Amino acid sequence: MASNPNPDLSGPSHAPPLHPAGILLDAGNTLVFADRERMGKIYRASGVRWDADLFVWAELRARENLARRVQDGHVGTEPHLWKTYFMEIFQDTGVPTGRLDDIGARLREEHARWHLWTHVEMGTAEALETLAREGYRLGVISNADGRMEEVLVQTGLRDLVEFVLDSEVVGVEKPEPEIFLAGAERMGLPTARCLYVGDLYPVDVVGARKAGMSAVLLDPAERLDFPVDRIPAVRDLPAYLRELAG
Repeated sequence: MASNPNPDLSGPSHAPPLHPAGILLDAGNTLVFADRERMGKIYRASGVRWDADLFVWAELRARENLARRVQDGHVGTEPHLWKTYFMEIFQDTGVPTGRLDDIGARLREEHARWHLWTHVEMGTAEALETLAREGYRLGVISNADGRMEEVLVQTGLRDLVEFVLDSEVVGVEKPEPEIFLAGAERMGLPTARCLYVGDLYPVDVVGARKAGMSAVLLDPAERLDFPVDRIPAVRDLPAYLRELAG
Protein backbone atom coordinates (compact mmCIF):
# COMPACT_ATOMS: atom_id res chain seq x y z
CA MET A 1 0.00 0.00 0.00
CA ALA A 2 1.18 3.52 -0.77
CA SER A 3 -0.24 6.72 0.64
CA ASN A 4 0.28 10.45 0.42
CA PRO A 5 -0.67 12.66 3.39
CA ASN A 6 -0.68 15.93 1.44
CA PRO A 7 -4.02 17.77 1.32
CA ASP A 8 -6.14 17.41 -1.80
CA LEU A 9 -6.75 20.91 -3.11
CA SER A 10 -9.17 19.74 -5.83
CA GLY A 11 -12.03 18.92 -3.48
CA PRO A 12 -13.00 18.05 0.09
CA SER A 13 -10.55 15.68 1.74
CA HIS A 14 -11.96 12.61 3.49
CA ALA A 15 -9.71 10.24 5.34
CA PRO A 16 -10.80 6.63 4.85
CA PRO A 17 -13.18 5.58 7.64
CA LEU A 18 -11.67 3.09 10.04
CA HIS A 19 -14.68 0.83 9.57
CA PRO A 20 -16.40 1.52 6.23
CA ALA A 21 -19.58 -0.45 5.72
CA GLY A 22 -19.97 -0.10 1.96
CA ILE A 23 -17.40 -0.57 -0.78
CA LEU A 24 -18.29 0.90 -4.18
CA LEU A 25 -16.09 -0.03 -7.11
CA ASP A 26 -15.41 1.29 -10.58
CA ALA A 27 -15.64 -1.32 -13.35
CA GLY A 28 -13.44 -0.53 -16.38
CA ASN A 29 -9.73 -0.83 -15.51
CA THR A 30 -10.69 -1.70 -11.94
CA LEU A 31 -12.77 -4.90 -12.05
CA VAL A 32 -12.52 -5.60 -15.79
CA PHE A 33 -9.82 -4.78 -18.31
CA ALA A 34 -9.35 -4.89 -22.07
CA ASP A 35 -9.33 -8.51 -23.21
CA ARG A 36 -5.72 -9.27 -24.20
CA GLU A 37 -6.67 -12.22 -26.38
CA ARG A 38 -9.17 -10.22 -28.44
CA MET A 39 -6.79 -7.26 -28.66
CA GLY A 40 -4.16 -9.64 -29.99
CA LYS A 41 -6.54 -10.84 -32.69
CA ILE A 42 -7.24 -7.23 -33.70
CA TYR A 43 -3.51 -6.52 -34.00
CA ARG A 44 -2.77 -9.66 -35.99
CA ALA A 45 -5.74 -9.06 -38.32
CA SER A 46 -4.17 -5.68 -39.12
CA GLY A 47 -0.78 -7.30 -39.75
CA VAL A 48 0.75 -5.88 -36.57
CA ARG A 49 2.95 -7.84 -34.15
CA TRP A 50 1.24 -8.43 -30.79
CA ASP A 51 3.10 -8.26 -27.48
CA ALA A 52 0.79 -8.63 -24.46
CA ASP A 53 3.35 -7.38 -21.93
CA LEU A 54 4.06 -4.30 -24.02
CA PHE A 55 0.32 -3.66 -24.31
CA VAL A 56 -0.10 -3.76 -20.51
CA TRP A 57 2.74 -1.24 -20.08
CA ALA A 58 1.38 1.03 -22.84
CA GLU A 59 -2.14 0.92 -21.42
CA LEU A 60 -0.94 2.00 -17.98
CA ARG A 61 0.99 4.89 -19.49
CA ALA A 62 -2.01 5.96 -21.59
CA ARG A 63 -4.27 5.74 -18.53
CA GLU A 64 -1.95 8.02 -16.57
CA ASN A 65 -2.02 10.54 -19.42
CA LEU A 66 -5.81 10.25 -19.59
CA ALA A 67 -6.04 11.11 -15.89
CA ARG A 68 -3.95 14.23 -16.48
CA ARG A 69 -6.15 15.33 -19.38
CA VAL A 70 -9.31 14.79 -17.36
CA GLN A 71 -7.77 16.74 -14.49
CA ASP A 72 -7.18 19.59 -16.91
CA GLY A 73 -10.95 19.93 -17.24
CA HIS A 74 -12.05 17.42 -19.87
CA VAL A 75 -14.88 14.93 -19.36
CA GLY A 76 -13.63 11.38 -18.99
CA THR A 77 -15.90 9.79 -21.56
CA GLU A 78 -15.54 12.34 -24.38
CA PRO A 79 -14.85 10.42 -27.62
CA HIS A 80 -11.75 12.43 -28.50
CA LEU A 81 -10.22 11.72 -25.08
CA TRP A 82 -10.62 7.99 -25.57
CA LYS A 83 -9.38 8.22 -29.16
CA THR A 84 -6.20 9.83 -27.86
CA TYR A 85 -5.94 7.13 -25.18
CA PHE A 86 -6.05 4.36 -27.78
CA MET A 87 -3.80 6.18 -30.23
CA GLU A 88 -1.15 6.40 -27.52
CA ILE A 89 -1.48 2.67 -26.84
CA PHE A 90 -1.22 1.85 -30.54
CA GLN A 91 1.85 4.02 -31.03
CA ASP A 92 3.60 2.69 -27.93
CA THR A 93 2.94 -0.90 -29.02
CA GLY A 94 4.50 -0.41 -32.45
CA VAL A 95 1.46 0.08 -34.67
CA PRO A 96 2.77 1.78 -37.85
CA THR A 97 1.25 5.15 -38.69
CA GLY A 98 -0.28 3.71 -41.85
CA ARG A 99 -2.15 1.06 -39.84
CA LEU A 100 -3.59 3.31 -37.12
CA ASP A 101 -6.93 3.95 -38.85
CA ASP A 102 -7.37 0.28 -39.75
CA ILE A 103 -6.64 -1.05 -36.28
CA GLY A 104 -8.82 1.67 -34.73
CA ALA A 105 -11.74 0.71 -36.96
CA ARG A 106 -11.30 -2.98 -36.09
CA LEU A 107 -11.26 -2.14 -32.39
CA ARG A 108 -14.48 -0.11 -32.67
CA GLU A 109 -16.18 -2.93 -34.58
CA GLU A 110 -15.11 -5.52 -32.02
CA HIS A 111 -16.19 -3.36 -29.08
CA ALA A 112 -19.57 -2.73 -30.74
CA ARG A 113 -19.97 -6.49 -31.28
CA TRP A 114 -19.15 -7.24 -27.67
CA HIS A 115 -17.64 -5.05 -24.95
CA LEU A 116 -13.83 -5.25 -24.97
CA TRP A 117 -13.46 -4.89 -21.20
CA THR A 118 -13.94 -8.54 -20.29
CA HIS A 119 -10.58 -9.54 -18.78
CA VAL A 120 -10.60 -10.13 -15.02
CA GLU A 121 -7.29 -9.99 -13.18
CA MET A 122 -6.31 -12.93 -11.02
CA GLY A 123 -7.54 -12.59 -7.45
CA THR A 124 -10.35 -10.13 -8.19
CA ALA A 125 -13.30 -12.45 -7.57
CA GLU A 126 -11.61 -13.94 -4.52
CA ALA A 127 -11.10 -10.43 -3.07
CA LEU A 128 -14.79 -9.58 -3.53
CA GLU A 129 -15.80 -12.86 -1.91
CA THR A 130 -13.48 -12.13 1.02
CA LEU A 131 -14.91 -8.64 1.47
CA ALA A 132 -18.45 -10.00 1.48
CA ARG A 133 -17.53 -12.63 4.07
CA GLU A 134 -16.01 -9.90 6.23
CA GLY A 135 -19.31 -8.03 6.20
CA TYR A 136 -18.82 -5.32 3.59
CA ARG A 137 -21.64 -4.25 1.30
CA LEU A 138 -20.47 -4.20 -2.34
CA GLY A 139 -21.70 -2.27 -5.37
CA VAL A 140 -20.43 -0.97 -8.72
CA ILE A 141 -20.57 2.58 -10.12
CA SER A 142 -19.23 2.86 -13.66
CA ASN A 143 -19.04 5.40 -16.46
CA ALA A 144 -20.10 3.01 -19.22
CA ASP A 145 -22.29 2.59 -22.28
CA GLY A 146 -25.24 0.70 -20.80
CA ARG A 147 -23.64 -2.76 -21.08
CA MET A 148 -21.60 -2.97 -17.89
CA GLU A 149 -24.06 -5.05 -15.90
CA GLU A 150 -24.09 -7.68 -18.67
CA VAL A 151 -20.28 -7.55 -18.83
CA LEU A 152 -20.12 -8.39 -15.14
CA VAL A 153 -22.65 -11.19 -15.64
CA GLN A 154 -20.52 -12.69 -18.41
CA THR A 155 -17.30 -12.38 -16.41
CA GLY A 156 -18.82 -13.97 -13.31
CA LEU A 157 -18.56 -10.90 -11.10
CA ARG A 158 -22.19 -9.74 -11.08
CA ASP A 159 -23.31 -12.16 -8.37
CA LEU A 160 -20.56 -10.84 -6.09
CA VAL A 161 -22.00 -7.30 -5.88
CA GLU A 162 -25.44 -6.02 -4.91
CA PHE A 163 -25.99 -3.70 -7.87
CA VAL A 164 -24.42 -2.00 -10.88
CA LEU A 165 -24.99 1.69 -11.60
CA ASP A 166 -24.08 2.33 -15.25
CA SER A 167 -23.87 6.03 -16.14
CA GLU A 168 -25.65 5.48 -19.46
CA VAL A 169 -28.59 3.92 -17.62
CA VAL A 170 -28.58 6.30 -14.65
CA GLY A 171 -28.16 9.41 -16.79
CA VAL A 172 -25.30 10.98 -14.85
CA GLU A 173 -21.55 10.38 -15.00
CA LYS A 174 -18.70 10.47 -12.54
CA PRO A 175 -17.32 12.78 -11.22
CA GLU A 176 -20.80 14.24 -10.63
CA PRO A 177 -21.68 13.50 -7.00
CA GLU A 178 -25.22 12.38 -7.83
CA ILE A 179 -24.14 8.98 -9.11
CA PHE A 180 -22.09 8.33 -5.95
CA LEU A 181 -25.00 9.47 -3.79
CA ALA A 182 -27.25 7.04 -5.69
CA GLY A 183 -24.87 4.20 -4.80
CA ALA A 184 -24.90 5.05 -1.10
CA GLU A 185 -28.69 5.32 -1.21
CA ARG A 186 -28.98 1.86 -2.80
CA MET A 187 -27.03 0.52 0.19
CA GLY A 188 -28.99 2.54 2.71
CA LEU A 189 -25.73 3.98 4.03
CA PRO A 190 -24.49 7.51 4.70
CA THR A 191 -21.73 8.47 2.29
CA ALA A 192 -19.32 8.81 5.22
CA ARG A 193 -19.56 5.02 5.69
CA CYS A 194 -18.71 4.33 2.01
CA LEU A 195 -15.35 3.84 0.35
CA TYR A 196 -14.95 4.19 -3.43
CA VAL A 197 -12.29 2.29 -5.40
CA GLY A 198 -11.29 3.40 -8.91
CA ASP A 199 -8.41 4.03 -11.29
CA LEU A 200 -8.79 7.68 -12.41
CA TYR A 201 -8.06 10.25 -9.73
CA PRO A 202 -9.97 13.26 -11.17
CA VAL A 203 -13.02 11.12 -11.96
CA ASP A 204 -13.14 8.55 -9.18
CA VAL A 205 -11.41 10.09 -6.18
CA VAL A 206 -12.47 13.70 -6.67
CA GLY A 207 -16.04 12.67 -7.51
CA ALA A 208 -16.35 10.39 -4.49
CA ARG A 209 -14.99 13.04 -2.16
CA LYS A 210 -17.40 15.64 -3.48
CA ALA A 211 -20.19 13.24 -2.54
CA GLY A 212 -18.80 12.86 0.97
CA MET A 213 -17.11 9.49 0.46
CA SER A 214 -13.53 8.47 1.01
CA ALA A 215 -11.64 6.82 -1.82
CA VAL A 216 -8.75 4.56 -2.75
CA LEU A 217 -6.92 4.82 -6.08
CA LEU A 218 -5.62 1.85 -8.05
CA ASP A 219 -1.96 2.35 -8.93
CA PRO A 220 -0.73 -0.87 -10.59
CA ALA A 221 2.73 0.49 -11.41
CA GLU A 222 3.05 2.30 -8.05
CA ARG A 223 4.14 5.52 -9.69
CA LEU A 224 1.14 7.84 -9.37
CA ASP A 225 1.51 10.90 -7.18
CA PHE A 226 -1.96 11.91 -6.07
CA PRO A 227 -3.01 12.82 -2.51
CA VAL A 228 -4.92 9.63 -1.76
CA ASP A 229 -4.19 6.13 -0.49
CA ARG A 230 -3.23 3.81 -3.32
CA ILE A 231 -3.22 0.04 -3.84
CA PRO A 232 -1.99 -1.93 -6.87
CA ALA A 233 -5.20 -3.88 -7.57
CA VAL A 234 -8.59 -4.93 -6.22
CA ARG A 235 -7.01 -8.15 -4.93
CA ASP A 236 -5.09 -5.97 -2.44
CA LEU A 237 -8.25 -4.35 -1.05
CA PRO A 238 -8.94 -6.82 1.80
CA ALA A 239 -5.41 -6.41 3.17
CA TYR A 240 -5.65 -2.61 2.83
CA LEU A 241 -8.89 -2.54 4.83
CA ARG A 242 -7.47 -4.77 7.55
CA GLU A 243 -4.47 -2.47 7.84
CA LEU A 244 -6.79 0.53 7.96
CA ALA A 245 -8.76 -0.97 10.82
CA GLY A 246 -5.57 -1.70 12.73
